[in-house]
Amino acid sequence: MNVKHFIEDKLLVFEITEEIDHHSSERIRKRADYEIQRFMPKKVVLDLKKVSFMDSAGIGLVIGRYKTAGSFGGTLELVNVNNKLKKIFEMSGILKIIPIIEDFNIEQTG
Repeated sequence: MNVKHFIEDKLLVFEITEEIDHHSSERIRKRADYEIQRFMPKKVVLDLKKVSFMDSAGIGLVIGRYKTAGSFGGTLELVNVNNKLKKIFEMSGILKIIPIIEDFNIEQTG
């Protein structure tokens, strides 16, 4: 997982570079929570461009980071979500509370 922090925008971007399953979700969760507590951003972005698979542990990971960001007054957004993951998010109901941002470009930020 790659992490980018933009002080000026109070933005924290997590580029997840692997499948999100039971084995990887705990490691990703620990790192994400550490970085969110460290920077206390106003916006947390999960960039899922390189994620080809996600199971129920991934849903828990996303909901948990939503709650963690919210506890520091921040929001969570999802970007670069492929159709397969989008269907999973739709079926789980996550999209009712966490938006997918279609026009996010990390190069435009910062």
